[in-house]
Amino acid sequence: EEIQRETAYPDGKVEKVLKNGCHLIFFPNGTCKKVGSDGKTITITFFNGDVKQIMPDQTVIYYYADAKTTHTTYTDGLEVLQFSNGQIEKHYPDGKKEITFPDQTIKSLFTDGQEESIFPDGTVVRVQRDGTKTIEFNNGQRELHTPQFKRREYPDGTVKTVYMNGQQETKYVSGRVRIKDKDGNIIMDTKL
Repeated sequence: EEIQRETAYPDGKVEKVLKNGCHLIFFPNGTCKKVGSDGKTITITFFNGDVKQIMPDQTVIYYYADAKTTHTTYTDGLEVLQFSNGQIEKHYPDGKKEITFPDQTIKSLFTDGQEESIFPDGTVVRVQRDGTKTIEFNNGQRELHTPQFKRREYPDGTVKTVYMNGQQETKYVSGRVRIKDKDGNIIMDTKL
């Protein structure tokens, strides 16, 4: 672009006004600030390679050169971080966080301490504040993990529970109940 006016300041700063209305300000440390012809779009290129853009709607996009990470802050308070490995984090104004990992697993962290992860195969894992974990598999099976036991529920209605002492209890849809001790020995079986 053609330069309309150039001004050198005593502090070493140089300002160039282009014919298209853009202002370029060069600082002695190597930083450059560009103010668009609209007066609202600002791009600052720092001496270390970082770039900060302020858009007309006041959205701020900051690129960290060393980390190859982009941090975008929207006017509604949403912040989005994009990492070089493909991970994306969204930080919502209400405190909720959502992380999309490179393998497309999505993990949500809620303000009340709960977590939810959705894996590419459709498996969903929910963790409550008390540590209780629910796993819903894409084959219809469901698991519940508590400090006292782990329970798996099958689509046919069968429920198998393994207690922390190693004892196992299987309840079948037919009403049959089978209990094994920690070593796998059957200690009760109600065959109907």
